[in-house]
Order: sequence, then structure tokens, then C-alpha cells
Amino acid sequence: MEALLAFSHSVRIQDVFDVIIISTFIYGFLIWFKSTTSRLVLVGISLFGVVYIVARWFHLYLTSMALKSFFTILIIALVVIFQEEIRRFFERVASWGSIKKSISARDEAQYLKDIRMVIESVADFASNRTGALIVLKGNDPLERHLEGGYALDGILSHPLLASIFDAHSMGHDGAVIIDEGQVQKFGCHLPLSLNPEKFGRFGLRHTAALGLAERCDSLCIVVSEERGSISIAHNGRIGVIGGVPRLGSILEDFYEKKYPAKKQKAGTQWFRRNMPEKAVAIFLAIGLWFAFGYQKESVQRDFVVPIEYRMESQEWEIEESKAKEASITLVGSPQAFSIFDPTTLKISVDLSSIKEGWQRIVLNEEMVKVPSNLYMVKINPEKIHIVAHKKKPEKKS
Repeated sequence: MEALLAFSHSVRIQDVFDVIIISTFIYGFLIWFKSTTSRLVLVGISLFGVVYIVARWFHLYLTSMALKSFFTILIIALVVIFQEEIRRFFERVASWGSIKKSISARDEAQYLKDIRMVIESVADFASNRTGALIVLKGNDPLERHLEGGYALDGILSHPLLASIFDAHSMGHDGAVIIDEGQVQKFGCHLPLSLNPEKFGRFGLRHTAALGLAERCDSLCIVVSEERGSISIAHNGRIGVIGGVPRLGSILEDFYEKKYPAKKQKAGTQWFRRNMPEKAVAIFLAIGLWFAFGYQKESVQRDFVVPIEYRMESQEWEIEESKAKEASITLVGSPQAFSIFDPTTLKISVDLSSIKEGWQRIVLNEEMVKVPSNLYMVKINPEKIHIVAHKKKPEKKS
């Protein structure tokens, strides 16, 4: 009970916000990397992180120092390994406002109409064994992934898609980009996948669809002209689907995620969604706080800080023998001192109420701005002396 009471007294409201913020960051990264192609790398790095926390907790000096050096160079490695994911993340952040606008502008009837048009066209292409590559734009920007192509901005329809993928059309070998009920571009070249284990026996269209699905959240539909099969590439994966009914359910799920219903219990759904990831995020945040933020013992450190004299009136003159510096003693945890910048310390003395002649000023903690996780126990000297004189008015010639 004594240990629990001591712990409860040592936890501040700032520590609670610390854990909440870090939990949110960890949860966001877990959800983000959940669908990335490099998620196994993240799992390996997380294991090293857990070992480092355990080593710090049990004071394993050699292990802690080795892993600390490892994490120092890991930042550069992460930028190289996850450069595509990092760029995609910042693109999502930058386009968040426009995404919200498109969501509020779209209604269910419109995207159901788009689904019917796409299903009708894909079914026709599959029965006639007409090769096609259709890209349904998600929330991520597409422009930097596309090469070539022709701007169209035509209303989505079966005849339009049929004419584009006709063997005599100039852009039939490229991809069609569909968004907001319009065929924005056709004849586009997509980036090819660099993972041969995934595209395997598939052809060039499938490889291009998978390459785009690995780089953004668009959904790519591929119709094989050799077999008449329908394949879907999404979230870094590709696979042949059973037929048109299965395509319909996939498209409905895709559009429901892109254009969620306006009337829904968002708060309840948020708490129920991704519960394992939320639990892991909270557990890791609390573990990090125990490893780096929580300390029972306190240390005491002395600092020499400058004394700043503030005087509103220019009528007074202070003798140059006034004190320039003083020593203060602060107490707090080692973690608090590790993030503390001592150059921000200063003793601010207000001279707005000074009088003529010699006088004594008592220095106190109200004159020093100390961070909330530290507190001052001593100041030396406790008193300073100054001599003030009123300036004589200058004689006019």
C-alpha cells in the first residue's frame, strides 16, 4: 500500500497526457504499417525496442548501450526502408481537407451507380476476353505514380470504357483512372511491382496493378485477355476473384470505406474498431513511460544563472557593483533534468519600486521560472544590495 501511495503521488497530470499522446502516435503507426509491405521490418524493430526497455528496466548496462547505438543509426535506416510509406503518410496529411470535402459531397446513390457501371463493363470484358486495367482512386494522391496518358474527364459509362479498351484504341494497353463518377485519364502507365513472389505468373497489366496497389490505397481491377479472369489489386496484394458477384461486394466495401455514412455512432465504432492495436499502443506507451519517464529517486543539481534587472523608468541609475549572477539549487528526477535546458534559467529582479540610496533585495523562487517537473530548494545569495540614484537632468545650453 505504501508503494502504491508513493506511486500515485509521483504521477502528475502531465504524465497522463504524456501516455495518451504517445499511445495515439503508436496506434496511428500500427494502423499505418498494418497494410504496408514492410510491416515485418517494423515487427523486428519493435522486438529490439522491447528488449531495450527491458534492459533499461533491469539496468543491463552493456545491452542498453549497444541497443542505444543501434537506435541512433536506425533513424536513417527507417527513412530508407520506409521512404514510400513516409511520403504516402505526409501526402495523406496534406490532402486531408480535400478528402473531407469529397466525402460530404458524395452520396450513396452516386457511388452505387459507379459500381453498376464498372461491374457491367468488367463482366462484358471478361466474357469477350478484352484486356482491361481500371483504377478506382482512393484517398491517396495518384499523380506522382502515373506516367503518360490522356486527360479525358468524361462521365463514367459502359460505352466509354468499351471504346477505351477496344483493341483499335490508342490507349487500350494503359490504365483508366476513375474518380467521382468520371474517367479522368486513360492510357496511363503505372509503376511495376518489384516483388516477383507476388505477381508470379501474372502478366504486365497485373504487375502494374500490383505496383500501384503497393504505393497507394487505390483499387485496381484487371481483366485478362488470355483467360478472361478478373483480378483485384489492393493494399499491396493481388488475387483472382470468383466472378462478378464477388467483384460487387469488393467494390461496395471499397466505396463504403472511402465514403462512410454520415449518420453513424462514430464514438462507439471508434472504440470497438482495432481493439488489439489500441491495447498494444497503450501497453507500449505505459512501458515507455516506466522506462524513461518514471523515477522514484530525485537528484539535486546546482546552476549558476544570470540576474536580470528590470526597470521601467529611466530616471534611476544603478551602481555597477550590483550582483551579476547567483547560484540556485533544483531538485527533480534524472529524466526531468535530461530534457531541461539550463540556459533558459535567469533571476528576474523587478526594480519598479526602488528608492533613493542603499537598499536590500531578497531573492525568491517567484523571480525564477522553473519547469513544473523541477522545484527550487535554495538560492545563493539570498539577498543582494544595490545603490540607486536619480539621474540629474541635463542642462540645456
